[in-house]
Amino acid sequence: MEEKHKRILRRNRVHLVKELDLSDLCDVLLRKDVFTQSMINDIKNCETKRDQARKLVKDLETRGNEAFSAFLEGLRVTGQQNLLELLQKSAPRVHFQPGKSTEAGYLLIQPHPVCKSYYKMDARPCGLCLIINNVEFEPKTELSIRKGSNVDCDKLEKRFKSLNFVVEVRTNLKQRQIKSELSALSRKDHSIYDCCVVVILSHGTEVSHNRFPGAVYGVDGNHVSVQEITNYLNGQNCPSLQSKPKIFFIQACGGGEKDIGFEVSPDEAKPSIGGDGDQTDAIPFSSSSESLSTSDETDAIPTLPTPSDILVSYSTFPGYVSWRATVSGSWYVEVLDNILEEHAATLDLTTMLTLVNDKVSQNSAKGLYKQMPGSFNFLRKHVYFQTSE
Repeated sequence: MEEKHKRILRRNRVHLVKELDLSDLCDVLLRKDVFTQSMINDIKNCETKRDQARKLVKDLETRGNEAFSAFLEGLRVTGQQNLLELLQKSAPRVHFQPGKSTEAGYLLIQPHPVCKSYYKMDARPCGLCLIINNVEFEPKTELSIRKGSNVDCDKLEKRFKSLNFVVEVRTNLKQRQIKSELSALSRKDHSIYDCCVVVILSHGTEVSHNRFPGAVYGVDGNHVSVQEITNYLNGQNCPSLQSKPKIFFIQACGGGEKDIGFEVSPDEAKPSIGGDGDQTDAIPFSSSSESLSTSDETDAIPTLPTPSDILVSYSTFPGYVSWRATVSGSWYVEVLDNILEEHAATLDLTTMLTLVNDKVSQNSAKGLYKQMPGSFNFLRKHVYFQTSE
């Protein structure tokens, strides 16, 4: 290590020893080849946390010219922003690239300095992604074929693979099969992963709830509530995902209402991109799966709280239909895919979903109907995805 960087560490050693959190930092420095496993073991064998921090800082001085910048990156990745800023003030010439390539060819995004809290998202693979794509429903349900849904499925499968997820696709599942897949996902060991994603593409409806609104239909005409879907992966039912982000994308109607929007000033008005061929995935509100409608040519449709670290992104506002083009796929998925492609390398998830909301809200179906996506966000930190080079 360069002498000037050693002096910076020594000058700030009191703060480092007092405040340094080694819980994830050691793993980061091990992956960056700053320390060997034997050295990490020696550090962790020290009696107190302050002794561990003191040894880490001392040993860091012996680890070559790249050790200091790797240490700063480790502070950034593990959310130790105060210490990072303290050291950067003493070393203003040490700069970061937007991300660092991994052996697997992925870019580990470094959050903007203003962001003081974000989830660890550098596991390789980052996590599992389950996509349930219901297209063809049993004749007895009188539910229409969801033309264009395969386009949505293909887009999102490719997108999440590009974000370093292991993607599994399941097609045309009945209610019990949806539950079975989610149950199997909850029983898997996610300890080596940092995140889990579930995407459901189906007809939907509005149901009574006390946490997450809406429900999605199996191809047999029986529904599963979004609340039940999220419960499979919550901190109580899936311990290996505790404190990790669990993200759900629901392309389905939230109900049967069609939004005709409201007038805005000329400055607010923007061109719409919807067409006359748009359909919805909507089913009228019902507490019983036996009450179905044939009107849907339209897509209408530890010490932490149990639901913490969950985000549910809906294609439409609860109670309203969700529009889908039979050729290009749903408005929501098309925009979501485009936003992820354009901004995943620089923006966090919630910021990107705000962009999705704005873009979809500009569409119009049949020159009249509107759609407003939204999220129920119980995340405690920001989510930054990995992106492939």
